[in-house]
Amino acid sequence: MTSNELIKVLKQKNLLKEIDEKLDVNLEIPHIAYVEAKKENQKVLLFTNPVDKEKQIEYDIPVLMNIFNKDTLKLIFNNKELDEIAKEIEGLLKPTKPTTFMEKIDGFKKLWKMKNVFPKEVKSGICQDVVITEDIDLENMPILKTWEKDGGKFITMGQVYTTSLDGKKVNLGMYRLQIYDKTRLGLHWQIHKDSNHFFHEYKKAGKTMPVSIAIGGDALYTWAATAPLPIGMNELFLYGFIKEKPAEIVQCKTNDIFVPKDVDFVIEGYCDPNEMEIEGMFGDHTGYYTLKEPYPVLNVTAITHKKNPVFYATVVGKPPLEDKYMGLATERIFLPLLQTQAHDLVDYRMPENGVFHNLILCKIAPKYKGHSLQIAHALWGVGQMSFVKHAIFVDDNAPELEDYVKLTEWILNRFEKKNILISKGVIDALDHSSTEALVGGKLGVDCTGIEVAKNIDVLDDERLFETIKVLDNDVIALKQYFTNTANPICVIQYNKTKPAKEIFDKIKVLKEHLSIVVFVDEKQNDVNNPYMLIWRVTNNIEANRDIFIDDIIGIDGTNKSKIDGFNREWPDDVNCSREVIENLRERKLIDITDEEIKYYQIY
Repeated sequence: MTSNELIKVLKQKNLLKEIDEKLDVNLEIPHIAYVEAKKENQKVLLFTNPVDKEKQIEYDIPVLMNIFNKDTLKLIFNNKELDEIAKEIEGLLKPTKPTTFMEKIDGFKKLWKMKNVFPKEVKSGICQDVVITEDIDLENMPILKTWEKDGGKFITMGQVYTTSLDGKKVNLGMYRLQIYDKTRLGLHWQIHKDSNHFFHEYKKAGKTMPVSIAIGGDALYTWAATAPLPIGMNELFLYGFIKEKPAEIVQCKTNDIFVPKDVDFVIEGYCDPNEMEIEGMFGDHTGYYTLKEPYPVLNVTAITHKKNPVFYATVVGKPPLEDKYMGLATERIFLPLLQTQAHDLVDYRMPENGVFHNLILCKIAPKYKGHSLQIAHALWGVGQMSFVKHAIFVDDNAPELEDYVKLTEWILNRFEKKNILISKGVIDALDHSSTEALVGGKLGVDCTGIEVAKNIDVLDDERLFETIKVLDNDVIALKQYFTNTANPICVIQYNKTKPAKEIFDKIKVLKEHLSIVVFVDEKQNDVNNPYMLIWRVTNNIEANRDIFIDDIIGIDGTNKSKIDGFNREWPDDVNCSREVIENLRERKLIDITDEEIKYYQIY
């Protein structure tokens, strides 16, 4: 489905909102999309008149945002339910011997479908209606600057196509791409990414690396670019499997890379492995800025595009956002593949306010003592799952994983200190909490056992606050959750003049009243907002440093600094510009209440 076909269908289904007012690619457009993504019944947004007010540029290319939401997923995934696709994959991974003629026919149909996974090379495509090899200027595209502290404008929905040095392996990934000037952009492929593996092959051989970036076209291309397939497996295979027809690909004009023929834009070029440039800062999907670091540079040799192209973009930051739905698709579709590595994994969820790699909830069918720990280690050794920091395990009798209230009660009624596993492993390059970049703590909690006795004498919040305030005057607020369970959670907010461990050591004498205590800073937190507290705390803890196990359990979810012996730079929150948000409200271009601004910590 081309971008124009997608827009037509979205209009027919009343899923599209067109905004014709001239709006700035710097902050205004992304801020509108950011607010829209937090609505229950959000729309896909089409900005028909993007401008750059500072540079006095008016673009004739519309910007399409928030393509992925709960109402568009089925449309994007070939009118299939996500679980339906997962079952099709499971059928291939777990074939059964046919016993009837019809079962043999069904088996043959499954095998016949596999012919669709292989991309088909064609000689031409609409993505090359217009070919620009001279006077190249990336500024002619309506590329967005999303956040005030971003290092510049970034392409945020670029499909990055690369090949291995010998040409035998192909990768499609999605990485943010910072615009440096008219013909150069930054390639933010982190150390663990497949493109980075190819990059080092070229660097070792002393050769330049061809790279092409596609934007737009079938929205499934964009999702496929995020899919966690094994290295060397072309993500367009997945596109063909879901669409039941092969992706048709065309060779680029100035390098040997192949891209889908019906995308809107293609940026072609090469990467000199010896050329690096500072990239960032960038407000990322963690809800924090990622800091400045050197990354490879793409030197652009051509820009091609179709007639009347559409520019796709996304906005990332504090949840919930569009990546919630992209991540949901990955979660559902890849369950069968994950089960091949962890055989007794029944299901899993990665809540969006745990920004996916920070928290995973796993339902397993335990067969022996320590089974959950075995699965924990298996998950931490599987592809992108190896970046997961915190995993909680329940058995197959637990409530549905998406019923977070009932599930949390179940967990807290089975939680025991002896079933905590703290390990160490690789972590996402975007993680800011670890003392050492790229390596950090892993937390596994086994809650597959029987209910434990409740030994806590719960005090009301006011009385508990007064008691703790006597022990440490820096405590300024307190809120208890799930006091009906065996292990209530107490959130303590304090003026951070010292490490949280010092307060923990004082209050652990209250073990008859406390079980699990979570510490947060005085700023940018609300003890009455559990959604954003989960986001904050799972972002901020490094299990080896920030989990205290004594008569009670302590969790230090504060921002770290030299007070804590933390010597790396701690990034800022990703916040909207108050001035831009209030201006958009006055112009009635966004509809958001003061309460929603506070709840989602918009600024």
